[in-house]
Amino acid sequence: MLMMSKYNNNKVMHDGITFDSVDEKEYYLFLLDMQSKGILKIIKLQPTIELLPKFEKHGKRYQAITYTPDFLIEYVDDGRRVYVDYKGMETQQSVLRRKLFANKVEEELIWITKSKKYSDTGFINYDILKKLRKMNKKQKAV
Repeated sequence: MLMMSKYNNNKVMHDGITFDSVDEKEYYLFLLDMQSKGILKIIKLQPTIELLPKFEKHGKRYQAITYTPDFLIEYVDDGRRVYVDYKGMETQQSVLRRKLFANKVEEELIWITKSKKYSDTGFINYDILKKLRKMNKKQKAV
């Protein structure tokens, strides 16, 4: 049976773990390789962060707002912890949650995506890719 994620990606299983896409699974394998080389100490899957606790106001109950990035990694050399979310595209909801995350959580959150054109590994920071594409578009317009 083929499972679909919310953006029409095919969910895929690897080592008993369900990933939202093949690319997300490949990034996990990339992280495992970094861990085997002694670069990463910890890879935690889908940590959930509460951005706004549940509350009640004027008799109405509001659910907590959470964000669940794909990975939490910790580097061996400096102990730095970074949350990583694999993104094929951004949405209004993901942008809002990212802002709430930045306001609430001290650690860094990066979005990763795939681009063979701009990266040797195939994976690139989503924000850097957007800037590179924008620069490329401006150069073509000139």
